[in-house]
Amino acid sequence: MSSVRSTTAIIHDSGIAFGTSGARGLVEQFTDEVCAAFTVAFITAMRDSFPVERIALGMDRRPSSPAMAAACTSAAHTLGVKVNDYGVLPTPALALKAMADGIPCIMITGSHIPFNRNGIKFYRPDGEITKADETAILNAEAAMPTLPAPVRGEVSEAANQAYSERFTTWFPGEPLKGWRVGLYQHSAAGRDLNAHILSELGADVVVLGRSEAFVPVDTEAVSDEDQAQGSAWANQHQLQALFSTDGDGDRPLLGDETGTWQRGDIVGLLCARALGIEALAVPVSCNTAIEACGAFQLVERTRIGSPYVLDSMAKLSKRFTRVAGFEANGGFLLGSRLESDGRQLAALPTRDALLPALTLMVMAAQRGINLSQLIADLPARYTASDRLKDFATEKSHALLAEWQTSPELMQQTLGLQTGISAVNSTDGLRATLENGDIVHLRPSGNAPELRCYSESASQADASALVKQSLAALEKLN
Repeated sequence: MSSVRSTTAIIHDSGIAFGTSGARGLVEQFTDEVCAAFTVAFITAMRDSFPVERIALGMDRRPSSPAMAAACTSAAHTLGVKVNDYGVLPTPALALKAMADGIPCIMITGSHIPFNRNGIKFYRPDGEITKADETAILNAEAAMPTLPAPVRGEVSEAANQAYSERFTTWFPGEPLKGWRVGLYQHSAAGRDLNAHILSELGADVVVLGRSEAFVPVDTEAVSDEDQAQGSAWANQHQLQALFSTDGDGDRPLLGDETGTWQRGDIVGLLCARALGIEALAVPVSCNTAIEACGAFQLVERTRIGSPYVLDSMAKLSKRFTRVAGFEANGGFLLGSRLESDGRQLAALPTRDALLPALTLMVMAAQRGINLSQLIADLPARYTASDRLKDFATEKSHALLAEWQTSPELMQQTLGLQTGISAVNSTDGLRATLENGDIVHLRPSGNAPELRCYSESASQADASALVKQSLAALEKLN
């Protein structure tokens, strides 16, 4: 008689681990058994703190996502847990609905990573799981039940409706009337929902780049092709703004009237300032203009990843009434309920793409100015970022450990013309140069990639720093 395997053993043997945005791995690693094991372990861990009789489920448009969703559904049913299936939708829309209903949820998505990979995000009834929850899931030691054939139930539009109403209520009337907004849809989970919301706010929506094949858009590493395409679209269609998201709709990509894609942390900074946020939690990789602009009472710097931002936001909420966070990728986390003229915007402590993008568009439209003019009064600090693919994580960690003790070697290897005055190892290795420039290297938590972030007094210099650094690193690969 064969013994029953535990969820812990199945997950461990799969080779899948938690990164900064949920469990990620190759598609072939996410077998029905592995997806079911994660679901059983998640529900088991949640039942230590909450009564779990129902969960919510959503997914992105990756080819592998429907089968993974079916396996998760069947596993939940074996535990007597009902599933509210919301189909393809943005992650923040799923989280908003689940939190309103007070139930946990599972989102099948790999966000921006290539289509041959996928992932699973987990949410407690009160928001994203914590690092402690991740440990509880991995160590659940629950017995795997006998699984029926994977099957999904009827799909509901209720979560999409609630997400749409969130913005049409907060931005009343048609504040974008007279604006032509290009919507780069590609294969984003919320592409049709985004078009609907923009239209409801009065915008003339121009649909662009729709794709039935999955497109891995990374809002932190916009390709040269997408940069050129943005400029071409803005000129061709006479746009006031360009908008897109990553695959699961929690990271924005906002372009101005020239088609120039704006950096996510600058979009987050402008949004937080417009919302009257008092205290911010942001990763160490974000632009230092956040502090330099003087708009916030307190800015806390964290490791990269929403769990760390959320942990800091929770602490800030004990001292401040208007708390938020955002990441360099532009995902905005609202930690406090906001009120304005009798309208309310519920807290949504998970990355969201629509709130920062819509806030900036509406603000510019109401002021009668271009999007590019919103950043005119910010301190002149510019950032750039990109990544080196197929760079072994172990090699990255060894390299950065060596450079932490020998910054001179880092300067020499990367060919930096200015000496390094300080290093910060909060997450990866962030080197501040003697001229004030910054080069920050960090192994990805989701894939064998080495990310490079830079900051300088001009966009050209920031971009040059990234290209120079990655070119030098590629020679080591």
